[in-house]
Amino acid sequence: MSLLVVGSVAFDGIETPHGKVDRTLGGAASYFALAASHFAPVRLVAVVGEDFTAKDEAVFRGRKIDLAGLEHAKGKSFFWAGRYSQNMNERTTLTTELNVFADFRPTLPASYVDSSFIFLGNIDPKLQRSVLDQIRGKPKVVGLDTMNYWIGDFNAELRETLKYVDILTINDDETRQLTGEHNLFRAAKQIFKMGPTTLIIKRGEHGAIMIHKNFVFSVPAYPLEEVRDPTGAGDTFAGGFMGYLAGKGRVTEQALRSAMVYGSVLASFTVERFGVERLAKVTRKEIMARARLFSKLTSFKL
Repeated sequence: MSLLVVGSVAFDGIETPHGKVDRTLGGAASYFALAASHFAPVRLVAVVGEDFTAKDEAVFRGRKIDLAGLEHAKGKSFFWAGRYSQNMNERTTLTTELNVFADFRPTLPASYVDSSFIFLGNIDPKLQRSVLDQIRGKPKVVGLDTMNYWIGDFNAELRETLKYVDILTINDDETRQLTGEHNLFRAAKQIFKMGPTTLIIKRGEHGAIMIHKNFVFSVPAYPLEEVRDPTGAGDTFAGGFMGYLAGKGRVTEQALRSAMVYGSVLASFTVERFGVERLAKVTRKEIMARARLFSKLTSFKL
């Protein structure tokens, strides 16, 4: 089944202990779409400026990514630049230029309104809800990502949007901020009351935890000798996760568990290079091979 993603397609300037790039394709929707397209057709909704060229767009071509919803506006594309610390766990934002993204109002092409799997990227909760208002019928699964800014300054709007969400993906600190609970499992119970039935807590180099109303499942980050750029790892994880579910066309406990593994596997490729460079080239064969290694890594008998 087709998977709709709404978010940012941007350019990033990235500096890590392993190098520096002044300008490379990025944005949450870019990472998400490239990862998800290995499992299901993706419908992309985002906005770019006049500096987004045919060469940039070619990264999405030849894949199962529908670009009918990629709006081209006058002005420059969203640009972010940041520097990572030596341990790669902390980053400093150097520049944030919203440009055309500041006026982004997601509008779905007619061919998108029947989407049954939907992922609402990290944007204004009102805009996230406006996307759902354009969908015809009731979608099978709605996933949502958000951040501390929306949780703090737009809490009421976010809570209203969460009423229509099945899967929420946020990190530890955001989970605690949203609920006021320090313990993540007690926090999850509070989130279930808001609407979602599944909470995925992204934990960076420590992997991710999925807390469902009926079960808990955890995956580590795939071990690598060198992480060159962690930018977009969380968005890639979400893309692999949602893409796998959409490819299956159903949400069962086994599908959710497998989706967690594939999300972690895809994210492990992203961090091997800067921006989307590695993710744009990874093959299905490589993904499956690493998934098998991941299975061995986490397998044990009692």
